[in-house]
Amino acid sequence: MTIFPPEPDLEALRHALSRLRAERGWSYDRLADASGLSRRTLIEIEQGRTIGTLATWHALAHALHTPLGELLGALCDDHEPPDTSS
Repeated sequence: MTIFPPEPDLEALRHALSRLRAERGWSYDRLADASGLSRRTLIEIEQGRTIGTLATWHALAHALHTPLGELLGALCDDHEPPDTSS
């Protein structure tokens, strides 16, 4: 029997990015400079028009001085953790 994981919460991930950017008082331009990503990419991610790549999120985590796992953890905030007892 195949057990599929719950769908990732992409909206929560976008909100986490927006919150981290706002907490720092950073504009899209400031985050673009810090991450090496384009302003357009950042806007499209926050507005839900694209999700970006793992490399994109890696660059964002470094720019925001946030562990990648913490940033991506928003994908699973509403999920039960997997059973690791087996």
